[in-house]
Amino acid sequence: MTGILDSVNQRTQLVGQNRLELLTFRLMGPQRYGINVFKVKEVLQCPKLTLMPNLHRLIRGIAYVRGYTVSVVDLNLAIGGKPTTNVDKCFVVIAEFNRSIQAFLVSSVERIINMHWEAILSPPDGAGKESYLTAVTNIDDELIEILDVEKILAEISPSDETMDVLIGKAITQAESKKTIVRRVLIADDSAVARRQVERAIVSIGFETIVAKDGKEAYEKLLEMASKGDIYDQISLVISDIEMPSMDGYTLTAEIRRNPNLKKLYVILHSSLSGVFNQAMVERVGANSFISKFDPNELGNAVKTAII
Repeated sequence: MTGILDSVNQRTQLVGQNRLELLTFRLMGPQRYGINVFKVKEVLQCPKLTLMPNLHRLIRGIAYVRGYTVSVVDLNLAIGGKPTTNVDKCFVVIAEFNRSIQAFLVSSVERIINMHWEAILSPPDGAGKESYLTAVTNIDDELIEILDVEKILAEISPSDETMDVLIGKAITQAESKKTIVRRVLIADDSAVARRQVERAIVSIGFETIVAKDGKEAYEKLLEMASKGDIYDQISLVISDIEMPSMDGYTLTAEIRRNPNLKKLYVILHSSLSGVFNQAMVERVGANSFISKFDPNELGNAVKTAII
């Protein structure tokens, strides 16, 4: 366990190389799961949990960790299983998602595995819309399931997707002075995140094209470019960073390398945070980076790109 904790903060060199490292763990059963190490702040033996009135049913309690309080989500219960037992023998994975610190209760924590994003695959079609999987991979001939944590968090605390009407009005006013293509490409492996962005963008009068990973997004861009000037077809790309097959940094780099796409405006929109993000935004040539999910911040980033 000490080795895992010591290595969590030594991983930023992988960002932008289409690589990631998964922290693998188990819930109440033999199935192995994974979470990107970049989202993990630390792993602890489950601390004492305090019950409070009106907690969401997926929250097992509140923990006090290093000077701050954090809600502890029972991950097995969250994905449709039974409540986790023997909590005092379990662990919590403390992670940062969407501007907040969360703790996830797991039965055991195993190891960190260095992987290429091409080895991370989208869930099979049979998984269905209600699946909590965002991706799968194979390690040691065993299927590892990567959970859609954003879906779980959205069920506990839904995001406000309402965008300030003044943003849409500003874009409409700008159309009197210049031609604006009201179509945006959105790439995100989380179905919940895609819908959040899509609804926000549609609310200010744009059409959307969606892709579930960077590879699919790039293929859609190439297809559009083969039919005519890409800048007459879409105004910008909004991409997640962490995606199967091709991550957002690599997608941006490929766009910049392609002479038919290189001037596209790219917004990287991610649940990742940290000082390394801005450096990577500049390295791969993205126009901006914003953290998930604030509809007005997203809308203002789109307004900046358009106007």
